[in-house]
Amino acid sequence: MLGYARLRRLLILAACLAALPALAWDDAPEAFAIGGDSFRAGRAVTLDAPGTDDLFMAGERVTISAPITGSAHLAGRAVRAQAEVGGDVYAVGDQVTLRGPVAGDATVTGRHLSVGDVGGDLRIACATVELRGTVSGYALVAGEEITFDGVVEGDLGLAAGQVAWGEGARVGGTLTLYEETPGTLEVPEAVAPEARIERRQAEEWEGPTPPGWGYLVLQFLKGVVVVAALGALIAAVVPDRLAEMRREVLARPFHTLLLGFLTQSAVIGAGVLFALTIIGLLLTPAMVVLALAGGVAGYVVATYAFGVGLFLAASREEPQSIGARAAAAGLGALVAGLIGLIPLLGWLFILALVLAGVGAITLRVLRPAFFVAPR
Repeated sequence: MLGYARLRRLLILAACLAALPALAWDDAPEAFAIGGDSFRAGRAVTLDAPGTDDLFMAGERVTISAPITGSAHLAGRAVRAQAEVGGDVYAVGDQVTLRGPVAGDATVTGRHLSVGDVGGDLRIACATVELRGTVSGYALVAGEEITFDGVVEGDLGLAAGQVAWGEGARVGGTLTLYEETPGTLEVPEAVAPEARIERRQAEEWEGPTPPGWGYLVLQFLKGVVVVAALGALIAAVVPDRLAEMRREVLARPFHTLLLGFLTQSAVIGAGVLFALTIIGLLLTPAMVVLALAGGVAGYVVATYAFGVGLFLAASREEPQSIGARAAAAGLGALVAGLIGLIPLLGWLFILALVLAGVGAITLRVLRPAFFVAPR
């Protein structure tokens, strides 16, 4: 009855979470404040009152019309910061406009950016850029079409398809140009003299060099050793519980696989539901970590059970000592890893092992009534 009660509470919690997205995507924005920081989300979100330190906003249209003392973290289709930001700005969007002064650094990516005064450093990766203010630090700008009518008091690193230099464009430090053909981009003398201009070849990255066979074999053996060590450690700390889970996997493999599938689906699905609520987005990483940790633990348990099954198939006795259990875990990890190398089918076998192990752990921890074998 205890296992049934726990499962019932989980089902009630899942039903409640399923109802939250309907509220999160309403036209009315959601807001949450703590310790001077503000968290806001919705279709159209606006900060129009002072008194905020750090600001976190996400939505289709995001607007800052009141000053903040800390940093701004913004994401949306149309992002506008019309008031002063006392810290740094981190923004991503289709159209990003920074009209108010930014006291710290600004890091922006998107399709179109228009930026004014920045008290620190400016880092941009956008398709089109309009720079019309003063950057007190350095600027690193990458884009296709750039309108440069501002001042960079420090160094400027520029990678652009074409640049329109305005009358007020100035670079106080070194201007480094990244060009496909060095020398093609013209720079007026008023922007930066030739003595402070460096032209470099822009090279396309072809990806990392694939590792050799020796490295791959070494990594494979390392994985086998790690899984064997974890299996031996669990066997040394909780030998009876591990033996119980191993017997469940070997006696009812399809039952444990099904329960493992349901368990991982519930954890991952809860993470998705948390993300849809926007406010619960902070819990999504915890659910991802829980799913990954459960998968690793399930794989260790299942490979140990697989190794013991191979021992029994070879007419060997069940492992009783720590050394025998470590050998069983190592054998299971080695054979499972080799099977996992089979194209197309190997990863399905590994996935089945992971889910079976998760199911065995779930049976041991929660003991759902409809999955427990009758006694």
